[in-house]
Amino acid sequence: MALELTRGLSPLRSSLGNGAVILVQPTAMAPAVTIDCAFRAGSLFDPPELPGVSQLVGHVLDRGSLRRPADILAEELDERGVALRVTTTRHRLAVSCTCLSEDFDEVLAILLDVARRPAFPEAEIDIRRAETMTALRQDDDNPAVRAVDALAQTLYGPDHPYGRKGKGSVESVERITRAHLQAFHEQWVRPSSLSLAIVGDVDPQGAIALAEAELDDWIADRVQDPIVPAPEVPVTRRVRHADIAYGFNTVRRLDPRYYAYWMMNNVLGQFGLGGRLADSIRERHGMAYYVYSTFDASEGEGPLIVRAGVDPVNVDRAVDLIDCEVRSLGTDGPTETELDETREYLIGSIPRLLETNQSIADFLQAAERYGLGLDYDRRLPGLLRAVALEEVRGAAEEVLNPDVATVATAGAPAAR
Repeated sequence: MALELTRGLSPLRSSLGNGAVILVQPTAMAPAVTIDCAFRAGSLFDPPELPGVSQLVGHVLDRGSLRRPADILAEELDERGVALRVTTTRHRLAVSCTCLSEDFDEVLAILLDVARRPAFPEAEIDIRRAETMTALRQDDDNPAVRAVDALAQTLYGPDHPYGRKGKGSVESVERITRAHLQAFHEQWVRPSSLSLAIVGDVDPQGAIALAEAELDDWIADRVQDPIVPAPEVPVTRRVRHADIAYGFNTVRRLDPRYYAYWMMNNVLGQFGLGGRLADSIRERHGMAYYVYSTFDASEGEGPLIVRAGVDPVNVDRAVDLIDCEVRSLGTDGPTETELDETREYLIGSIPRLLETNQSIADFLQAAERYGLGLDYDRRLPGLLRAVALEEVRGAAEEVLNPDVATVATAGAPAAR
């Protein structure tokens, strides 16, 4: 694999007349193949009045198809030692698995059948609905989950697709019927929204031909994806009380400032054991069980979120320390040494993004999703090296202002 990474990825791409895209990257790590079948059909696409539909679709999708009842499907997968994974995010509904190379033809046919023709058995819907409602009640008892949910709702507003709970609520999930799942699948799980990544010990041309044969007869009109509206720009600080979650709206993935924001976030709460935040709050003050920041730019303006776990008696002090580090970086920007170290860290971490067939499939899916090109892995180091110190300082100045931060904190508010 080291030799392959030196050369870079060399995926083949095929675009079908029905809009489906097939990406194939051969590897020689093991006699196995990862298949990742992703649709633009996540929680963003839920009916606004019924959040949680996409999540429940994902929970029931692999419980049998119109051609393969659940018991037959389970038997066919068990015979080959394969487990399907269905994941739902804001923007994607994906079905994936890893199989032996010798089983690739049959497993690809099974996976695409499950994705295209789910049966949505009523009994399975009832089971998965009950499980989802239980999970939602558990989330309501989890301060960390409540903090992130409260932060998202306050950052974006309850009517923005990024402000709604992706899993829905107990009340909305209780109202979801089989007809809702069928309607969602029919509207959004279409070939025009499909990106199929195949990574592993396969012949690329043969894999593309096989996938084309499985997908060519799938005819459906193209539909317009929902538009992600820009969130309102906050002019004051906003505080809600849950666990500690602290954040800002940032930029979209295709914004030219993306790489500067990525590097700025790494300095703030990712580099080494957690960047400036961990150095201050955990190491020097011994106050946090954990502290870090994340930056999640996507089709819409993604959030930069600081997460911290602290004793309730230290919540106010921890927020003060986060304010201090955020303000310092926003005002002065990173040092040249911090920028050089974070640049080399990010460039050095690229091979780790391509260590397994699944991680390569994820990388190719992201490159396809944002139109970054088949050679993105080879261009990425240059894109990071091209970011100037002033650009990163500009990104920090644009977003890191505690006076307009949105904060969710643990427990009842303390006197300040």
